[in-house]
Amino acid sequence: MNFSPTFAMPVWTLPNDGIKLEGTAKQDYVKSKMDVIYKRAKGSQHPFAFFETPDGWTYEKFQVDGAKYELLKNPAAKTNRVVIQLHGGGYVLPLDNGYRNLGMVQGVLADAAQIYLVDYRTAPKYLYPAALEDAAKVYEKVLSDGVDPKNIIVTGDSAGGNLALQLSLYLKEKNIPQPKCLILISPSATMTNNFPSRKYNEDKDLILGKSTPLYSRLDKSSYANGLSLDDPRLSPIYADLKGLPPMLIQVGGYELFLDECIELAKKAAADDVKVTLTVYPGMSHDFALLVPQLQDSVDSFVEIRDFVNENF
Repeated sequence: MNFSPTFAMPVWTLPNDGIKLEGTAKQDYVKSKMDVIYKRAKGSQHPFAFFETPDGWTYEKFQVDGAKYELLKNPAAKTNRVVIQLHGGGYVLPLDNGYRNLGMVQGVLADAAQIYLVDYRTAPKYLYPAALEDAAKVYEKVLSDGVDPKNIIVTGDSAGGNLALQLSLYLKEKNIPQPKCLILISPSATMTNNFPSRKYNEDKDLILGKSTPLYSRLDKSSYANGLSLDDPRLSPIYADLKGLPPMLIQVGGYELFLDECIELAKKAAADDVKVTLTVYPGMSHDFALLVPQLQDSVDSFVEIRDFVNENF
């Protein structure tokens, strides 16, 4: 008789501290972790076959008018807050277990009762505005279900940060209520390639830089679907940001998107948007997602929690 015990997955909790490294030791650690991640991704045929939620949480998949989304419910939440996550991946990678886990983390940090994971359509099959259309449909679905927009937090990293800004600009254009706040993690604020850090950090960024498999995916010209890459619909850094909700921008000091994130914060402030920008020294793109054990990542989690609480 075979007996296979099962164990409930523990609920993620914010660590008291993380691994503290500086200089070369920090970069060696990040590189070693990314080497393992990239090797595993290359060798795995079905890397995301099963997703396990913590005990008591629920996880379901839905569609609204053709737009796919997944819903996590946090039974321990003490608020009616809702997180809508727009995942990264250069508009070419789909929602995966890494982002589902990140959604749980963000839900815990925000003390959110529900976390919507938008599984938007991706390139090269689907081009602009497919991802925006899907994000808007899910957002409007949340509103139609009776959720107060003042309880909604939209999060986005990398291309998802770009999409979060696109969504907020769409809501402004359509006179649809804005979410309470935006959390933008290493956002791609423009699809152009004309900011200096795209060049001077190409060797320092160990997650998205020149030495990584993701570097070749930075070209978004095909996703643009004929629009100019500096069109504000694709590059929100050139848009009128007046009326957008408070935003937190987190970026690594070694990442390709550093300069555009700084300019995005300046533009938001000039447009009377409440904005918080934090640059994490020596960190690469999307570091908290991919190397969450570091103290820098723990600090970024604490900042997200505190930013949410300060805006509610």
